[in-house]
Amino acid sequence: MRDHLYINGQWVRPDLGGSFTTFNPATEEPLSEVPSATEEDIDHAVRAARKAFDRGWGQTRGAERAEWLDGLADELERNQADLARLEVQDNGKPLPEAQWDVSDAIGCFRYYANLAKELDGRQDQVVELPDERFRTRLRFEPVGVAGQIIPWNYPLLMAAWKVAPALAAGATCVLKPSELTPLSALELAAAADAIGLPAGVLNIVPGLGAEAGAPLSHHPGVDKLAFTGSVPTGSRIMSAAAQDIKNVSLELGGKSAFIVFDDSDVESAVEWILFGIFWNQGQVCSATSRLMVQEGIAPRLIERLVEATRSITIGNGMDPGVLLGPLISQEQYEKVNTFVNKGRSSSAKLLAGGARPAGLDCGWFLEPVIFDEPAEDALIWREEIFGPVLCVKRFKTEADAIRLANDSRFGLAGAVMSGDPQRATRVANQMRAGIIWVNCSQPTFTQAPWGGMKQSGIGRELGVWGLDNYLEVKQLTEYVSEEPWGWYLK
Repeated sequence: MRDHLYINGQWVRPDLGGSFTTFNPATEEPLSEVPSATEEDIDHAVRAARKAFDRGWGQTRGAERAEWLDGLADELERNQADLARLEVQDNGKPLPEAQWDVSDAIGCFRYYANLAKELDGRQDQVVELPDERFRTRLRFEPVGVAGQIIPWNYPLLMAAWKVAPALAAGATCVLKPSELTPLSALELAAAADAIGLPAGVLNIVPGLGAEAGAPLSHHPGVDKLAFTGSVPTGSRIMSAAAQDIKNVSLELGGKSAFIVFDDSDVESAVEWILFGIFWNQGQVCSATSRLMVQEGIAPRLIERLVEATRSITIGNGMDPGVLLGPLISQEQYEKVNTFVNKGRSSSAKLLAGGARPAGLDCGWFLEPVIFDEPAEDALIWREEIFGPVLCVKRFKTEADAIRLANDSRFGLAGAVMSGDPQRATRVANQMRAGIIWVNCSQPTFTQAPWGGMKQSGIGRELGVWGLDNYLEVKQLTEYVSEEPWGWYLK
């Protein structure tokens, strides 16, 4: 039934009967024909989610919802190996990365199952007041119907980041996966169907952005919009949300800085720099794509970095030992190459990569790229490329490094490496980003908040913050004194 949409607990064909084709990025061959939702299907899904919310899901106890979340985790775990292989075919990432992602997605559902149970204990908290004639207690209630739009770089994991906290909170979901990687989201729908999740609680509607994403963003029956993706699309979603004053959370782009001081260990720095920019082919919103190296360590570090970059194994994600797979699509391949060509024609020096790897004549493969000393106003330095492209600049002082790092319209993440813990902490505290890594880059934990400053987004996902994204706080204040209030009646 994967050629159907999943709406109201049923597999249904799109109203207009349309479909689109997905491709294997490593071979450029068609992979699957996927049902394409349009405005009519989105309306059916939102109405189903509203009905499910109003008729019971929104009033369930957290402990009950936890059982459903654990059930989804169990079902995904049973199919874990197949899901990882599907992610490789659909997205192109190396199999070990896909296995890691699927494991994290399962863990995400289990984590929010526990938070759902804990939510029961948070209800009816009493707030201390300065006037003992009154008593105030708090209720944490689900936001309602959540419209969720996810990207293609971590297909199943991004679905888990959105769906798990929403269901834990008691919200219902209409999830639109990326049209480039919709297959694992449909497997999540299959898991919901297999465990008998109540109809309408989770609806999954693949489709194109203009035909499905835009109608979901504008639908008056949606109470909250949650989006992960590009800044331009996030801006349009925020504008749509403003029409009805919808609750909105956005996790957008980044151009994250990695500061390396002279007292850092070269080998450790190279390892984390490579991981920070080339993991998932650099198609990571938090990728530390701007490297700032202090002058003293720069010659040794850059030489070793270039050597290590040239030795990275590139190929089909299913092949053993591959560390770098293809880019997601022809469009993304051309976009990244456009940036690389702009870099070639600029004052920056190309130190490594930028060509199609030898022997890989098919697939959207690109050698990992390093540019040295781009101008501060260069596009490759300032704009998010979303590919395996690293730009390096040298700095003299701590103040120089902080200025360079913060001189960006983005503020999602950053990293600092130093053998001096006090300096590392001092610099981390001054970097204007929502996530800062010290002596590492990119480790992500479900328990910790995820989100950015400036144009990198609004709100936080993961941890208790992810749950709070889908909760409304209600104040209930009661007059408990036996004495009359005495404003009108004396």
